Amino acid sequence: MEEQNRVQWVYSSRNNAELAERYDQWAKDYESDLAQDFVWLAPQKAAEAFARYVAEDAQVLDAGAGTGLVGQILATMGYTKLVAMDFSAGMLDEARKKNVYQEFRQMTMGETLGFANGAFDAVVSVGVLTVRHAPASSLDELVRITRAGGHIVFSLRPDVYLDSGFKEKQEALATAGKWRLVEEGEKFQPLPKGEPEVLHQVWVYQVN
Repeated sequence: MEEQNRVQWVYSSRNNAELAERYDQWAKDYESDLAQDFVWLAPQKAAEAFARYVAEDAQVLDAGAGTGLVGQILATMGYTKLVAMDFSAGMLDEARKKNVYQEFRQMTMGETLGFANGAFDAVVSVGVLTVRHAPASSLDELVRITRAGGHIVFSLRPDVYLDSGFKEKQEALATAGKWRLVEEGEKFQPLPKGEPEVLHQVWVYQVN
C-alpha cells in the first residue's frame, strides 16, 4: 500500500478499536514510510517549543507517543524522565526500541487516563489531536494530570482548531482558570513533501 493511501486508510477508521488495529499493522513500517516519502517536521517543531519552557529533569508524558519520534528528540535534548502513552500496542512496541522511555502505558486519548491528578510536570502530544483521533475533550484530562505550573505542548491543524471544537475547548479552559496560553506557534507545513497543503501549529499552555 502506498504511503498516502495508507494514511487515508488509517484516517478512515470507523472507531478507536479499528484505528488502533490499523496503527498496530502500520507500526513496523511507520518510520520507514515517513523517511521514504515524507519529511515529518512536527516532532522537531514541538520539541523545540517544549524545551523553551520545560526543565530537563521534568517528569514528561508523551501522549500519543506512536513509535517514539518525539521522545527520541527530547532525549537528545537531555530529557530522561519520559513516559510513553499510546492506544496502539504495536506503536508502543516500536517506541520501546528507542530506549528513551522509562514507562509504557496503553491508553486512549479522549477517555479517562489512568494517571493521578498532577502526575506530570509536562505533557507533549504531536499529531494526535485531530480528526478521527483524539477529540477536543482530551484536553480536559491532559490538564488534570499536569501539575499546577506545568506545561502542555501540542500540535494542531488550524482547520481542526476552528472546526472540531478545539477553539471553544481551549478558550473555555482558559476562561475557567484551568490554564493560560503561553505560545501560539506560527503555521508550518509538517509534511512539506507528502501533504504540502496541510498546516500545523504548536500550542503551549501553562496549567494553573
